[in-house]
Amino acid sequence: MMKNIAAIIPAYNPQQSLITYVHQLLATNISQIIIVNDGSDQKYASVFEELKNIDCCRVLEHDHNIGKGGALKTAFAYVRSQRSMLQGVITVGAHGQHTIQDVKLVLTMTKVFSEGIVLGVRNFHSSDSTFLSYWGNRTTSLFFEILYHRKLVDTQTGLRFISIKELPWLMKVKGERYDYDTNMLVAALKRKCPIFEVEIGQLRIKKNTVIQYDEITNAGAIIATMLMNYLKPRKK
Repeated sequence: MMKNIAAIIPAYNPQQSLITYVHQLLATNISQIIIVNDGSDQKYASVFEELKNIDCCRVLEHDHNIGKGGALKTAFAYVRSQRSMLQGVITVGAHGQHTIQDVKLVLTMTKVFSEGIVLGVRNFHSSDSTFLSYWGNRTTSLFFEILYHRKLVDTQTGLRFISIKELPWLMKVKGERYDYDTNMLVAALKRKCPIFEVEIGQLRIKKNTVIQYDEITNAGAIIATMLMNYLKPRKK
């Protein structure tokens, strides 16, 4: 049987649909959900109030927006403080990027890959995928392979299972915004932490949302982050 897994959702100005999504997640093998309100505008307060009333759903709050990386680390610290018997956590987006089917697929694969980090890698050949997002992903993937000698299909996916034992060092990884996703993988490789990839559904771009909060598509910025990590002196 699968052990307990908590879902972590960094949320900035989420739509009402997040409430339905949370109920759907709780209908899977996920035992609890931790949502971080990352300084959302006041008009979204009612969404978070409804989420607070859902059993097994905990809402943490930032006074102001600090970014996805900061929100993830807040959730990691909360999980650690609870000292619960979790197998790990799974990070998902708040804006409908990851279907329940995709989440279930990654959860199923944790029976095989129970250690390290499991990435739910997206298909960039979908109709939603623009020319820039397709080639941006290809470029960042290639650049990552050149620098770190490891091919990863999708370095910016927000759907990730993380074993509970990896949380202590992940809380120390630098980056408060989109750069945290890349920094996490670089740090994992340096620590020889296992990274597995599971192909999920197509790339989904929700119009009129703050999708960039969850999965940035700026290839230039991602590559700059990789370079800075590569050139940084390694601590002994």
